[in-house]
Amino acid sequence: MKTRNAFQHEEVFVQLIREQKERFYLLAYSYTKNEQDALDVVQDSIQKAMLSLDRLENVEYMKSWFYKIVVRTSIDFLRKHKRLQVTDDDTLQFLTPAQEDIYENVDLEHALDDLPVMYREVVILHYFEDLKLADVANILNIKLSTAKSRLYKALKLLKIQLEDVKGETAHG
Repeated sequence: MKTRNAFQHEEVFVQLIREQKERFYLLAYSYTKNEQDALDVVQDSIQKAMLSLDRLENVEYMKSWFYKIVVRTSIDFLRKHKRLQVTDDDTLQFLTPAQEDIYENVDLEHALDDLPVMYREVVILHYFEDLKLADVANILNIKLSTAKSRLYKALKLLKIQLEDVKGETAHG
């Protein structure tokens, strides 16, 4: 029998999913690069979360807790399917909610796609999902110092790639 707390957690979780479903989908999509696979990852993540919801001690951590589940489920999915990530820019543009300008800059999108996953995921979680670096470190199961150095390295690589693109445009 469920406790009153379990019902409360469930209500909060359902509300979180309703309000943030596009963000969770885009996060999964940033890993899978495929609409159906991203939907599957989100669905699997919701099922995993529902099964372990009673183990979540503090409802305040639910959002970062679920982000962690989505990230891990995405990584597990890629490992299981040994899938190479293929960029499909048109699909990503189509699926991005109109009120959000998350991937509006095509050059930035390409530069992000070119980043190794360990750097890209820190950038996406920190800048596009507006998570604190401490939360990013927790979600990715890494030290805060590691998250900071990966973010620094990612920004350095992005700057180089975007300057290269800008230089090509100016000369081309």
